[in-house]
Amino acid sequence: MNFNIIGYFIYLSITIFIILKVGQICYKNGNIYVAELIPNHADICQKINQVLLLAYYLLNIGYCAMTLISWQKISTLPNLIETIGIKTAIIIFIISILHYLNIIILTKYIHKLIK
Repeated sequence: MNFNIIGYFIYLSITIFIILKVGQICYKNGNIYVAELIPNHADICQKINQVLLLAYYLLNIGYCAMTLISWQKISTLPNLIETIGIKTAIIIFIISILHYLNIIILTKYIHKLIK
């Protein structure tokens, strides 16, 4: 039996939920962070945060969808669980790397503007 379709559905459900939840949290808390980096420009901060959220969603959901073509045939239930676990862990790792890169880039850029 081929479990790929079931795996795709479960994988996309889990990863899209994680991506949306993390995006909402980062967006809400990011407004405060960006506003502190660029004081007295609340409208610009809001737009920067919206662009970061959109880019985050597009990149991560697009990557999740693209990884589906690299899946091998899944023929057993343990193989299905293993594949979903590995692929989900990769997405979580990518999300964390992107989050820290955004913070580093924004911080360096703002410090460059201030000096």
